[in-house]
Amino acid sequence: MASVGFVSLGCPKALVDSERIVTQLRAEGYDIAPDYKGSDLVIVNTCGFIDDAVRESLDAIGEALNENGKVIVTGCLGARKGQAGDAADGGLIREIHPSVLAVTGPHALDEVMGHVHQHLPKPHDPFSDLVPAGGLKLTPRHYAYLKISEGCNHRCSFCIIPSMRGDLVSRPIGEVMREAEALVKDGVKELLVISQDTSAYGVDVKYRTGFVDGRPVRTRMTELVRELAQLDVWVRLHYVYPYPHVDEILPLMAQGKVLPYLDVPFQHAHPAVLKRMKRPASGEKNIERIQGWRKACPELTIRSTFIAGFPGETEAEFDYLLQFLREAQLDRVGCFAYSPVEGATANDLPGQLPEALREERRERFMEVQQAISRERLEARVGTETKVLVDAIGEDEDGAVRAECRSSGEAPEIDGLIYLYPQTAKEARALKVGQWIDAQIVAAREYDLEAVRAGSVS
Repeated sequence: MASVGFVSLGCPKALVDSERIVTQLRAEGYDIAPDYKGSDLVIVNTCGFIDDAVRESLDAIGEALNENGKVIVTGCLGARKGQAGDAADGGLIREIHPSVLAVTGPHALDEVMGHVHQHLPKPHDPFSDLVPAGGLKLTPRHYAYLKISEGCNHRCSFCIIPSMRGDLVSRPIGEVMREAEALVKDGVKELLVISQDTSAYGVDVKYRTGFVDGRPVRTRMTELVRELAQLDVWVRLHYVYPYPHVDEILPLMAQGKVLPYLDVPFQHAHPAVLKRMKRPASGEKNIERIQGWRKACPELTIRSTFIAGFPGETEAEFDYLLQFLREAQLDRVGCFAYSPVEGATANDLPGQLPEALREERRERFMEVQQAISRERLEARVGTETKVLVDAIGEDEDGAVRAECRSSGEAPEIDGLIYLYPQTAKEARALKVGQWIDAQIVAAREYDLEAVRAGSVS
């Protein structure tokens, strides 16, 4: 059997692209090899958003070339221009690694498969019984990412994603729901809805009416979430911009039909900085919106990301951001020191700050958030919550524990709930993908400790 090795880098949206390629490879009879030497060729799905990601991708390509020699490159880095100012024929990748077999941009399943066929002819015609109904996944079996759209209509000054992934293209709502239903049928217990801008789902098709199981349903975020809520699994929403219509899904969260969790990429709080960033929804009154959300759904967890040290950011503007953080009391927060990205318009803004100052502000930001996080996590001690088991292992002292998440923790980006069985029988009963009613017994800076509900007095 012809074997293909696969390296997947970047964000969950890139991971979904990888899953589709791997699914198609398996459907056509290719074996997915676990290492370079067992592969007839290697596909590397790259990220090209920030400099660290570019270096990681280029290093991965180099490693694959050294270990195997036959490499096809896809993903966002494939759309990056080289020194000649052209992304055609591989751009930057070809300049660094001219011996790669082929280069494509992101979401390029057909192109990738065409290059695979050229360099490693497919073993036989596709047979659908070679793959599960939900396709092959690179995540654990009990959760999966559900990408509802590709591209983005915004032109944030620090971002080059639209130049690589194009404008917003929403998937038909019927197609999204068929994929979701297939994933649930295949054993998935948590669907993580992703896109570049989940709130904008359907804008490009003017909220056109589609069909779900023969029923007319508008291609719109609210309607999609209502449909997903009927699947009786966890539904977690990522990349939700704070537009007014987001308020419409809070009742579903309060009723327990959708996880009370919103991933909202605020990026900053000061109006002048947001204007320089060219952020959508920059005029929204976000503190009032957050308060309204929490009033509608007190159990809501809000996570976000921010940029410290953006060009022109004054000390007063940064202090404004810190004050927003203290007032907003967000549950989960990440912060990046601003990093210039080749091709981003922010590179030409006046007031570029020294790297040391950018990093110093990031550290100050995280000190404030660390205190907020600890306080909010400590407030959960003594409460009961439903958790999903992601992995089972041991702590540093050799004690068995399960790595779990509740509605308040998304995989990979948030903290964990470490559940400790109280008896050997409990330990033997632990299973990955299992839901457990747990009681929180201790808090750390970003993580929690728990036991089974009812096992302590």
